[in-house]
Order: sequence, then C-alpha cells, then structure tokens
Amino acid sequence: MSAKRKIDPHKPKIKLPGGKKYIQIKNIVHQHHLHTICESGHCPNLSECWGNGTATLMILGNICTRACRFCSVPTGRPLPPDENEPKQIAESIRLMGLSHCVITSVDRDDLPDYGAGFWAETIKEIRRQNPKTSLETLIPDFNFDKSALDKIIAVHPEIVSHNLETVRRLTPKIRSRAKYDRSLAVLKYLQENGITTKSGIMLGMGETTEEIDQTMDDLLAINCKIITIGQYLQPTPQNLPVEKFISEEEFNRHREVALSKGFDFVESGSLVRSSYHAEKHVGKEDFLQVKQ
Repeated sequence: MSAKRKIDPHKPKIKLPGGKKYIQIKNIVHQHHLHTICESGHCPNLSECWGNGTATLMILGNICTRACRFCSVPTGRPLPPDENEPKQIAESIRLMGLSHCVITSVDRDDLPDYGAGFWAETIKEIRRQNPKTSLETLIPDFNFDKSALDKIIAVHPEIVSHNLETVRRLTPKIRSRAKYDRSLAVLKYLQENGITTKSGIMLGMGETTEEIDQTMDDLLAINCKIITIGQYLQPTPQNLPVEKFISEEEFNRHREVALSKGFDFVESGSLVRSSYHAEKHVGKEDFLQVKQ
C-alpha cells in the first residue's frame, strides 16, 4: 500500500478558470495570437485577473535571451520583432475594454537597444488607440543602457516596474545575467527622471527574514515605494524547486514591516505577482492602501 503524499498546509490554492469575462479575454488573446506572461509564466492568478478583465501582455515575442531559473518562458534565439505588434496589442486592449493594462517583455539582449525603441512605439500606439487607458510597464534591465532607458522615460508610463525577484545573495543563483545592483541602478535612474517605480520579490527560495528586510531598505534608499511580495511556485520540473512555502502570517508580517518602513503600497501574499492588482497602484479611485 503506497504512502499518502504529504501536503504542505501553506501551499497556496489556485482558483480554477471560469466566468464570462475570463472566456472573453481568453478568446481575444488566442484569436489575436497574443503572448501573455499570464500563460507563459504559468501565473496562479490567471483566472482572477482575466475574470476581472485585466491581463499582462508580453511584447517582442515569446523567446527570451536569458535563462532565469525561476522562469518558464522559453530561452533561445528570438525572432525579429514583428512591426505589426504595436498596433495589434493596442487594438486588443481596445477590444478588451481595459482601463489599465500591464505590458512586459522577454529580455532581448540580441537587439542594439535591447528592444527599448519597440517598447516606446508600442506605448505610443496603445495611447493613440486607448487614450483613457493607464499603463504599467514591467521592463527588463536593458543592461542599464541609459539611452535605452531614456526611450521609456520619454513616453512616461504611469508606472515603470522592474523586479529584483530575490535577495542579493540568491541573485547569481536564480537570475540569468542579471545583477542585483544593476537592477537597483535601473530603478534609481528611472526615479531620478520623474518616473514612479515599482519592484517585486518572490519568497521560498532560501532567503532569510533579515535579507528580505534589507531588500526593502535597498529599494527605499532609491525611493522605490511600491513593492510586491509573493510565493515562488515552481512552474515546471526543470525550474528551481520550492524550498519553503511561506505562511500567510509571514506574508502579513512582511506587509506590516514594509508599510512601517515607508512603502506607499504593499501587496504581500502567497499568490501575489508583480502585476497583481496593478490597477490599484496608479492612483485609481480604489487605490490608496493607507499606511497602518
């Protein structure tokens, strides 16, 4: 008789897909052959976000030039950028009727400007077709090329997000080619040029409480005051295994600490991802989680 499999009580439970709005978003995504990090990244909030009429669209293809151990997006040699993609993305946002959307991309280290120019064109086209839609852009580090970052600054999204993903000590193990201090430098440069910045980390990969607190301090030192803290979930057997499932009590503690340290907005929970409740971070009516 086989032994019963032990279930971790802190492992998050994911809601199954369903609902009219979910089906509508799914149909638009598939009919227009859009890439979403929701699907490519096996996001546990896909059902909730699509059901609420929000999605995180991914530009510049579905093949990344980096191979981070936490990510399930395919790695390899990407295809050239599709010149029709900005219009296609903008039209899809219009059909979805989104008041706020998040745009992200794979890393494109193969392109001279790392794809920043394509990013700018996409944002311009979204605004042309959807003038009332606010934008969050979840960008790569562009190898901290300031001329590339200037292209993003010039079109001034409401929020520019760039994730640290993990604590300093674990960065070399988890993030392909990315550097902790380079990511901080990207966020600092954006903030110094009038951009509202945001970052996120995942827990459960071996970090300590002290390291999490230090990461918060590092972000506040560069005036980045929006943070998301979530549970790392192993998307495929090839990715880094989960070392620990964090309890909701621990996530609540991190939220309280972050607010007490000076963050303006904190999302902290097992299913939180970088674009989770993103519409609340741009000053929409239902935003403003006031510091306790």
